[in-house]
Amino acid sequence: MPGIFWLWYFYNKDKQAPEPKRLIVRTFFLGMLSTVPAGFFASFFSGTGAFSSVVAAPIIEEYVKYFVVARWAYSHAEFDEPMDGIVYAAAAALGFASLENVGYLFVSYLDPENAGDPSSAVLTVFALRALLSVPGHVLDSSMWGYALGMAKFSDKETGRKMIRNGLLLAMLLHGTFNFLATIGTLVSGGALVIFYLGCWWLIRRRIASALANSPGLDGAVFPSLTETDRPPEKLP
Repeated sequence: MPGIFWLWYFYNKDKQAPEPKRLIVRTFFLGMLSTVPAGFFASFFSGTGAFSSVVAAPIIEEYVKYFVVARWAYSHAEFDEPMDGIVYAAAAALGFASLENVGYLFVSYLDPENAGDPSSAVLTVFALRALLSVPGHVLDSSMWGYALGMAKFSDKETGRKMIRNGLLLAMLLHGTFNFLATIGTLVSGGALVIFYLGCWWLIRRRIASALANSPGLDGAVFPSLTETDRPPEKLP
């Protein structure tokens, strides 16, 4: 499964204080379950065409993935460094993407237009989603994951701004990806490649920043915060 590979990739980036595997697995499966409320809310926008794909879906999907991490990982004692936000966000996003892909494959197999050769259609959908959608989900969600990780070790007001901006950036990137993917032209394909490279640049910078600001490292920003400056364990 592509999701397992990417989960392994992001998990191994957290070399300073790796998260317990049981919590990563739990977050992954909770991410899978988050497809249920996402599908429910998305159903209200069925039939709205591009709006559903480019606006509604990115907002709904990024928020339900964020909710999983904010509700079940953020306040955990193991969430003790900025990099953890990216790791848990990746786990939730990849869980979401994995189950979502199963649904797309199932629909493709049952599509009457593919009745002549359903296996070929399923393999095509699998390849496209493995190469594009799965890493797309984790790259988008890593934006708010980084913000969540940094926010936990910032003052309350700054943390709120970080989380809000991280969510907005993730939704914007998700919507941009969906827009480029639905156009389906050679130009949009080239733009999608450039878009992906830009996303990788963003996430690599955020991973480097998160690791550099681990509270246990010399020169990190956050150890200078006093205990009264730190936000409460639960999100504001």
